[in-house]
Amino acid sequence: MHLKYIKTILFLTVALTLPRLGQGQQSEGPVIDKIVAKVDNYIILLSDIEFAYLDLASRGALIGDNPKCKILQSLITQKMLLAVAEMDSVEVSDLQVDAELSSRMQYFISQAGGDVAALEEYYGKSIDQIKAEMRQDMKEQLIATKMRSQISEEVTITPAEVKKFYSRIPKDSLPFFSEEVEVAQIVKIARIGKDQKLKVETQLNEIRDAILNGADFATMAEMYSMDPGSARTGGELPGWYQRGQLAPEYEAAVFKLKVGEISEPVETDFGFHLIEVLARRGNEFRTRHILITPSSSDLDIEYTVNQLDSIRDLVVNKGENFEKLAKEFSDDKMSAPSGGFFLNNNGSTYISVDQLDPTVYFTLDTMEVGDVTPPIPFRMPTGQEAVRIIYYKSKIPPHQATLKQDWQKIQEAALNAKKTKAEMKWVKESRDRVYIYIEDEFKHCKLFER
Repeated sequence: MHLKYIKTILFLTVALTLPRLGQGQQSEGPVIDKIVAKVDNYIILLSDIEFAYLDLASRGALIGDNPKCKILQSLITQKMLLAVAEMDSVEVSDLQVDAELSSRMQYFISQAGGDVAALEEYYGKSIDQIKAEMRQDMKEQLIATKMRSQISEEVTITPAEVKKFYSRIPKDSLPFFSEEVEVAQIVKIARIGKDQKLKVETQLNEIRDAILNGADFATMAEMYSMDPGSARTGGELPGWYQRGQLAPEYEAAVFKLKVGEISEPVETDFGFHLIEVLARRGNEFRTRHILITPSSSDLDIEYTVNQLDSIRDLVVNKGENFEKLAKEFSDDKMSAPSGGFFLNNNGSTYISVDQLDPTVYFTLDTMEVGDVTPPIPFRMPTGQEAVRIIYYKSKIPPHQATLKQDWQKIQEAALNAKKTKAEMKWVKESRDRVYIYIEDEFKHCKLFER
């Protein structure tokens, strides 16, 4: 088993966890669906295999003579994990499912350019309908992941095993890695001026007074809230939340309110909120809100640019450490803890250029290694107006994998191979605990034989 095989397993995992919601996913012709396999009470449909196959094919990730057999094997393994988890009482909480659903929906919305309406049009369903249809699949994914973690929790890899793994890869099969760079940023979010803050607070207080005097909160949210995800649902945030899941200022206000009580304006990084607590059970709560976010014209961009000019001067002319300053001053919560660096999926500061935001990539194209840009205004994923300086620390040209340059990647591939082996051993040992049925057309696959 080598890097290419591990990559295929990872592609399968992604393909089998994508939403299948119909309207935006058109096939070339009608497919007569049917059950092709069963694991206890869990079924696998022909459409499950076809969907994963088409997704892998679209990404050029199909390998082997019969990739559908590998897909079916992965699906059966997934169902075995669920069946055994049910017997062993392995569960995940509704709160975990809700949190992961919300995170996944935010990702899909960001992929639609932050346009909720565009996402709903693509799938032909409302956000709530999409989440409802994804919920069971999401729960099963989380349970399977928890089972996989239990199976491989004691699997470790030694340096000698990494070297042995690498030595077994045929030289002509070594993966070719694209250009990688180390890039860091210091971000300052543009703040609103005192006059504009007072204007927004005044507007929200007027809305609050109207609600207290009989206006309908949901109607006011639909009219005034600038949160596209919740405005159309009367301001209600979907599901239950607990401490640590929402902005600290938002949560602090929630726990000071009684059920049915409406807060005064609360400021967070997203803007200003009126909050109503709908229900509470222990440390969990459901709320709705009205959000007003100031426009960029109301923000003091010039002040923010001057702030970053001063920080850049500390680096360029006074020799201060960029990473230290990023940890101290950057407003970007994702990159600040790592010294401002963009990290790859493994937590390394070396990131492939094709994983960079296009605006950052094109900025690097105008820089030399070691450069720090002047302040650059941009819009954060949250929609906030901000300014940043970018530091181009180092570059690794495109190359074929070597132990010296790619130790972390090869180590991860070796560890994944060992975890896969442990999982296959678990599947073999657990087959007698479940009932498995496979349709005749797939019996030629000789599943789980290695």
